[in-house]
Amino acid sequence: MTITEAIQKAKEIGGRDGLNCIAELYDTADREPAITGQMPADSDETQPLAGVPILVKDNIDVKGFHTTAGSLALKDNLAKEDAPVIRNLKRNGAVIIGKTNMTEFANYVSTKMPGGYSSRGGQVRHAVRPDLDPLGSSTGSAVAVAAGIVPMAVGTDTCHSVTACAWGNGICGLKPPAGALSQEGIVPISKTLDSAGAMAMNMTDTLRLYSAMRDEPLPEIKPAAPEKLRFAVNTANGEAFDDEKKAFHKELIEILKSSGAQIGEVNEPPALQVATIMKGEFKDSLEEYLSKSAARFKTLKEITEYYEANPETMMKYGDDFLRGALDAKSGLFRDEEYCKAMEDREKAIRVTRDELSGYDAVLMSGPTSIMHFCSLPTVTVAFDRKDANGVRQAVILYGTDELRLYAAALTIEELVNRQVG
Repeated sequence: MTITEAIQKAKEIGGRDGLNCIAELYDTADREPAITGQMPADSDETQPLAGVPILVKDNIDVKGFHTTAGSLALKDNLAKEDAPVIRNLKRNGAVIIGKTNMTEFANYVSTKMPGGYSSRGGQVRHAVRPDLDPLGSSTGSAVAVAAGIVPMAVGTDTCHSVTACAWGNGICGLKPPAGALSQEGIVPISKTLDSAGAMAMNMTDTLRLYSAMRDEPLPEIKPAAPEKLRFAVNTANGEAFDDEKKAFHKELIEILKSSGAQIGEVNEPPALQVATIMKGEFKDSLEEYLSKSAARFKTLKEITEYYEANPETMMKYGDDFLRGALDAKSGLFRDEEYCKAMEDREKAIRVTRDELSGYDAVLMSGPTSIMHFCSLPTVTVAFDRKDANGVRQAVILYGTDELRLYAAALTIEELVNRQVG
């Protein structure tokens, strides 16, 4: 796909009258000289992503584009520098053609806000059927890939914002382990839990994108021999998914068993402390970003007051997350609940890593947040098989060792697609 083709597709199907997944395009951004430099007449073909058009979630700084996190409160925040993950992408030949709409402040405005809604962008629509939930908060990035606007897109993930969006739109997604990617130049929720992430139609391209986002590339990763792999099924909340999803998970497990893989079980339920950590860290994390930005509002107090002073445009779904984080203790004076949550996290990391040390990957068979609580690498693998809604079937996997996890994900993708073919 050429850059011109991607921009044309973005205009034709990504705008407000279509999927509404595009926040800002290259040819509508404020054109500073530096941004035109990333549109080379000729690219180095040896670069891993030479000339590949990429869309980026609207909470990541891309020089010459606005970074609003979907909020009109940050509408004036024109990025003067690229976030490190974007610098790495450009260094590896990628061409950023625009920004994608997202759930406002990465779904940290209100408990009632639907996935994909923002005051700046409106409501993103699902890539396959408009009546389906597009999920959040990397909604626009997931929809753009699923709709074929771009082959790859960048999102961010605090708790399933990449992985669940990918799962719901039938594409692949990756949230790396803590510390693998720089958080600089990204509008945050929680320094402890946040990470940028990669999205594409298949695992090979997802890994290519993630590798190009890193300071150092990944080593070559290939599918592993199935008979050498050990998988666990996380049985927590196993009844929460619908019958079709449960049937697909059962079939996947049978495919793995018949291919020689070993299958075990664990029970790792959601970690409710995730919400406590986000609430305790949001204010400080956000204000650290704002202090270096071009945004006129520099504090959470100013932003919350702006929302509450403009209820018709900013308070369609309320602002209880913003208000709760503003009223919470932060910094050195964080409350006892936050401190306890962080202690619980350290214990959970030790226990979970020990429990999973013998497994290459764990299959999420029902909703859980344990992988994000423990900052473990997590992937969504999508297959060439569609569900009753016409969306590609997908599963979420996590593990303690990212290279083993990615090899296992490639293996699963290959095995299932072979069955389909």
